[in-house]
Amino acid sequence: MAMTSILFAIAITLFGAVLSTSGANAQEGDTPTINPAPTVAVDEADLAPLTTRSHGISLYGDLKYGPDFHHFDYVNPDAPKGGTLVQSSIAPFDTLNPFTLKGTPAAGIGLIYDSLMAASADEPYAMYALIAREIEVPEDRSFAIFHLDPRARFQDGSDITAEDVVFSYEILVEKGSPVYRQYFSQIEGAEALDELTVKFTFKPGNNRETPMTAAGISIMPKKFWEGKDFSKTTFEFPVGSGAYMIDSIEAGRRITYKRNPDYWAADLPVNRGQNNFDTIRYDVYLDPEVQRQAFLAGEYMVRSEHSSRDWSTAYKTPAVERGDIKKEFLPDHLPVGMQAYVMNNRLPLFSDWRVRKALQYGFDFQWLSQAMFYGAYKRTDSYFVNSDLASSGIPTGDELALLEPYRDQLPPELFTQPFTLPNFDEADGRRKALRESMTLLNEAGWELRDKVLVNRETGQPFRFELIIRQPGLEKIALVMKARLKQLGVTMDIRLIDTGQWVNRIQAYDFEVTTFWWTQSLTPGNEQRVFWSSEAADQPGSRNFAGIKNPVVDAMIEKVASAHSWHELVTATRALDRVLLWGYYVIPQYYLGGERLAWWDVFGRPDEVPLKGASVMRWWIDPEKSAKLKMGGY
Repeated sequence: MAMTSILFAIAITLFGAVLSTSGANAQEGDTPTINPAPTVAVDEADLAPLTTRSHGISLYGDLKYGPDFHHFDYVNPDAPKGGTLVQSSIAPFDTLNPFTLKGTPAAGIGLIYDSLMAASADEPYAMYALIAREIEVPEDRSFAIFHLDPRARFQDGSDITAEDVVFSYEILVEKGSPVYRQYFSQIEGAEALDELTVKFTFKPGNNRETPMTAAGISIMPKKFWEGKDFSKTTFEFPVGSGAYMIDSIEAGRRITYKRNPDYWAADLPVNRGQNNFDTIRYDVYLDPEVQRQAFLAGEYMVRSEHSSRDWSTAYKTPAVERGDIKKEFLPDHLPVGMQAYVMNNRLPLFSDWRVRKALQYGFDFQWLSQAMFYGAYKRTDSYFVNSDLASSGIPTGDELALLEPYRDQLPPELFTQPFTLPNFDEADGRRKALRESMTLLNEAGWELRDKVLVNRETGQPFRFELIIRQPGLEKIALVMKARLKQLGVTMDIRLIDTGQWVNRIQAYDFEVTTFWWTQSLTPGNEQRVFWSSEAADQPGSRNFAGIKNPVVDAMIEKVASAHSWHELVTATRALDRVLLWGYYVIPQYYLGGERLAWWDVFGRPDEVPLKGASVMRWWIDPEKSAKLKMGGY
């Protein structure tokens, strides 16, 4: 309430009191005497604003960086600017609009967009001023007001206004991928209060994360998109708000970005020491082996290696021996997420949890680890593996209290046994797992006839197709095919191109595929997109498994509404446990870090933050670049 309104209310109250004390005289026919109200002292604390304005916002706890911070600790603020970074992509692109279901967007297209605030990499979840110089929120975070920096400009030099922010939110919800409607589901709406002030109003409930969801929206110019069909693919260069702009493209083959020389936010604290390359180019390779050989030949400069075999054997080249190529494994303690074979639970074949559990037998991790993985991987046994968010043992304490109301909807074993996957290294492990799997299949109505598993009532053989997009995954799939054959199950393997794979999984047109759900240190609204019943029927969501489980839905809400770090950890472990005991996927493996190889033309910051290294914080070293004749010098 404004100060004038508060003083007016006080005056009215005192005026009423005066009238009441003179009421007796009025009844006697006398003219009442109205005395002026006395001056009342009001404590300034009583007039404190209902909201808090700040340069940043954190999900839990205090911000690491104060309002006058100069740069993030994990960058080199004096890094030289210049040179060219060449990277690679395995997916040919057919659109420059990354926000819709149609088409495959160009690699790196997110470089051209900024958001209202930028995330810090050395805090679990904190954001700081970028396009918005301040955020204003009440204690219950029922809304957020963003005060835009009056210097903020789009790449064409036009002002970034509150109207553009409202447009960006509304166009994503109305015409963007259905993922945005799910991700922004807690946002009631947005309105421009004036040219530089925009207010997001949130739906009832706990909204600790929702202001940060709004702060992360990519900001687009309304003027550019007016009269255009936002839902269609396009090769028209969009006007962005970020540090880089599109310089040139060769459709499907190559895209080049250049650093915007007039970027208004280049010297903001969140950007110092970053965006150091004058030019960034992505070259497209259709074959992973060709892509690897191109790196070793110096065609591009940084490579994240996903094959343990190739990491151990394919880098024995003169360039590595000379030290021109550097290799390093960078461990981390971030949630890896779930990489798995995904069974489409929408199909009758996979609708029974006993069938899904029985198929776990097909993935012989212990044999693969010894024969193919060079012992580099660990078995994934959690949707939040490699972090404190992962469940373990049996539920106790607050986690048990969270799950207890749903006991009759959950497997009894969830409360009495730790979740485990088949361990074929145990004594008689493979035979034991085979017996247990066959028992489950029999209970679910399947039986062996002439070594073929068939439905007891219909005689239908148990057969499905696995679609993959990387040839390197085929060898692993062949091992699984052989194991499942022992159950009488036939698995056909089909290798398809990336574009076709993307289109099919987004339309849920598959039986089994592989997917990797990545996770953050602070899971929240995105869990609805991953696992909720609502998302299961939304094309373009990430609920590829088709999970529809009311207990999963309830645990997602507990995660999204957590008030503290303790509540978040408790709810996430409970969600993890319910997902695991649903056997919706066949978990694969994880590394717990990144294998990175790069040509030695870079400088790098000394500190690696909590969320890991990023090439965007590197820079081209002119001397190294000139020596190797790579990198633009």
